Amino acid sequence: MEPISQVSFPKKKQEIQKQEADDAVYMNFMKSHCCYDAIPTSCKLVIFDTTLPVKKAFFALVANGLRAAPLWDSKLQRFVGMLTITDFINILHCYYKSPLVQMYELESHKIETWRGDSFQNVYLQCSNHFLISISPQASLFDAIYSLLKYKIHRLPVIDPESGNVLHILTHKRILKFLHIFGKKVPKPAFIKKQIQELGIGTFRNIATVQETATLYDALSIFVERRVSALPVVDKQGKVVSLYSRFDVINLAAQKSYNNLDMPMREAVRRRTCFVEGVIKCYPDETLETILDRIVKAEVHRLVLVDRADVVKGIVSLSDLLQAMVLTPAGIDALLS
Repeated sequence: MEPISQVSFPKKKQEIQKQEADDAVYMNFMKSHCCYDAIPTSCKLVIFDTTLPVKKAFFALVANGLRAAPLWDSKLQRFVGMLTITDFINILHCYYKSPLVQMYELESHKIETWRGDSFQNVYLQCSNHFLISISPQASLFDAIYSLLKYKIHRLPVIDPESGNVLHILTHKRILKFLHIFGKKVPKPAFIKKQIQELGIGTFRNIATVQETATLYDALSIFVERRVSALPVVDKQGKVVSLYSRFDVINLAAQKSYNNLDMPMREAVRRRTCFVEGVIKCYPDETLETILDRIVKAEVHRLVLVDRADVVKGIVSLSDLLQAMVLTPAGIDALLS
């Protein structure tokens, strides 16, 4: 009779291999599809010349319902960066003094002459930097890695032959692609686990803003913490609304960016465009439930709350893609 350890070892090895294969389902799916696969058949793409005045550029983003646009330098004859809502926030945060003082910098600067502390816009930060982009033939796995590693929300897909921007790839688009076409692959066992058990999300030092704080306070948190949205909370810490970076661009549409002293309660009430709203989740809900909710609601994050609606964390698209795709590959891009 063979020792028990010798009999059980091959079985244990098989179980480990099966577990690893199960965990790698989404990773392999992303590696087997290229960026071109995720480009929709029809979409809007706006490109700005760097000689365009900054104010007109932001108004154009609002008019087209966009969050970012590639920047074309006609002198260099190449794309040199991205203009994003982050840049608008940085300009407001940098130059705002009071409702009585006009921000002439917003009125006078062209994109090429403004130099702000923009962590996403490599062109405005330093003209010697390269634009972070990806080719249509690259895998979606590589796209996810670039998005998370460089902490960007927009990744231009550029044709290496023509140099044209084909699409701006986002976390949301990639996850939606997985949700639609990933049904053909077997569901891994871990999506049936609770979100708290998997540890997916941010649970400590959550950036929030009081509803009595000013809009300028919120901009300061956006700049200092580099977060994409802020749960607006009451005195008890209960979430009452969500204010995102995208909401800030609507200050341009309403031409109300000269009054950043208004309380957050008022800033939230003034929103007239599509409002993402507070889509919540609970620690005891499964990853499968979370995925389904975030894709169907077409939001960028869920606010993790307890049963009293007190904020306990944030589950973002970055958190989900890290856990589902990069962690099985042994990569933690969020900590890099």
